[in-house]
Amino acid sequence: MTPGEPSGAADPDERRAELAESLARVRGRIAAACAAAGRDPAELTLIAVTKTFPASDVRLLAGLGLTEVGENRDQEARPKAADCADLPLTWHFVGRLQTNKARAVAGYAGVVHSVDRSRLVAALSDAAARAGRTLRCLVQVSLDEAEHRGGAAPDEVPGLADEIAAAEALELGGVMAVAPLGADPLPAFERLAAVAGEMRRNHPHARVVSAGMSGDLEQAIACGATHLRIGTALLGGRRAIVR
Repeated sequence: MTPGEPSGAADPDERRAELAESLARVRGRIAAACAAAGRDPAELTLIAVTKTFPASDVRLLAGLGLTEVGENRDQEARPKAADCADLPLTWHFVGRLQTNKARAVAGYAGVVHSVDRSRLVAALSDAAARAGRTLRCLVQVSLDEAEHRGGAAPDEVPGLADEIAAAEALELGGVMAVAPLGADPLPAFERLAAVAGEMRRNHPHARVVSAGMSGDLEQAIACGATHLRIGTALLGGRRAIVR
């Protein structure tokens, strides 16, 4: 079996062993990238992006010590979070978010990575306040101007950061971005690092840089990423969602 290939095994012990092997491999990549960049692996937060995978995988990963979980669709994330409510997990919403889903997401997510417009800031603030929770928000930065992928233009980021910092029940965490498709991710992550540095001038505590996925985590680490969103390298190829 090749790395990252789903086994389809139904046996929990086999799946746990598979996930443990993948996790060790990913942690090895992180350690090597940190060594090359002169960084401490302890600076990095690994988020398991479990979209299309069952709550049972979330439980197995939690048993392996990985308790930061990412999802990109509320329809899938909400029931999965409910199924795992007994576990000490932090749920990260990493996909594009419609304002009409803000209330639902604010009920279970601890961090929203994809804040890219003022209306969403207002919707999340209202939803988090109603839920009696404080929600950490990251400004998603567009690095390729592809509208369907979401993200604010770099020159819009300071204003959004100020809005989040001033909003009730929200906490400004930092920035997030996805590398452009089909291009070297390094220059894009260098631009993100510059945007993050500019944000920290006005908001010193906004130190999160969410960047890097299965195929480009090394470049993200080289450019100062603090949070990695890893799916395929941990869980295998995406599975069809059963409705």
